[in-house]
Amino acid sequence: MMSLLRPLRIIHEYVLAYALLTLLGLICLLFSVWALLMYPLLPRRLGTAAGRFGIMAGFRTFSWALTITGAYKLDLSAIDSLREGPPVILAPNHPSLIDALLILTRHPNIACVMKAELMRNAFLGAGSRLARYIPSDQPRQMIKDAVADLREGGVLLLFPEGTRSTREPLNPLKASIGIIAKHAGVPVQVAIIETDSPYLGKGWPLFRRPNLPITYRVRLGRRFDPPADVNSFMTALEREYTQQLSGAPQSGWLGSEAGDSHLSTYSQSSQSSGR
Repeated sequence: MMSLLRPLRIIHEYVLAYALLTLLGLICLLFSVWALLMYPLLPRRLGTAAGRFGIMAGFRTFSWALTITGAYKLDLSAIDSLREGPPVILAPNHPSLIDALLILTRHPNIACVMKAELMRNAFLGAGSRLARYIPSDQPRQMIKDAVADLREGGVLLLFPEGTRSTREPLNPLKASIGIIAKHAGVPVQVAIIETDSPYLGKGWPLFRRPNLPITYRVRLGRRFDPPADVNSFMTALEREYTQQLSGAPQSGWLGSEAGDSHLSTYSQSSQSSGR
């Protein structure tokens, strides 16, 4: 009986994973078409609000599908406390490609700092431009745009690692977060992402089957006041992540130095064992 159930489980996980990725692609594509049409028609402020709300609604639909199908066990409620609050930089660690997507489901006015190539992507580009997300390819301009957005209110989503984590507890941090906080005069809210699966982590092929369900939780850590000294702030910020991520579920698949190879070894062994 067990020998029969395992192949059925694997087939189920393949079908569910691909179906969910297809759904995400359709949501992004439909919103991109709408955003492409609206970008030249809507005034900047209205277009920004519509873009950010639309992204929240679209990704929330996807997160609902993750939960209702049993693919993910999500706990994102901690982010809700940022609603109606003062401007803040939300600074999560970054174990998975899905991190920004899930965080964006919980707040209608988040500006996201994202890689420039993603803003040229057919699925994400038009929507991110309508929402006035901030490309990260030119650091000086990125800092200037981020400061300006924070001064208009809302939340700035910025991953201090700059890319997905490849080692435990996280990659070296970029000083741009401290510079932005200092010049904008806003606090930095640490967010801790915990997940027990390397699915969509750095080095994970997009169409590799994950073991389901995946547990995924976001909780809030320390809130730092706007820094006077960036170097001291970055040291304290790294210490906070190190303490908060001690014993986190991803410690099982993030390596101490060579995270990509460690992730690959972990994912292959967990696939063969059925985790």
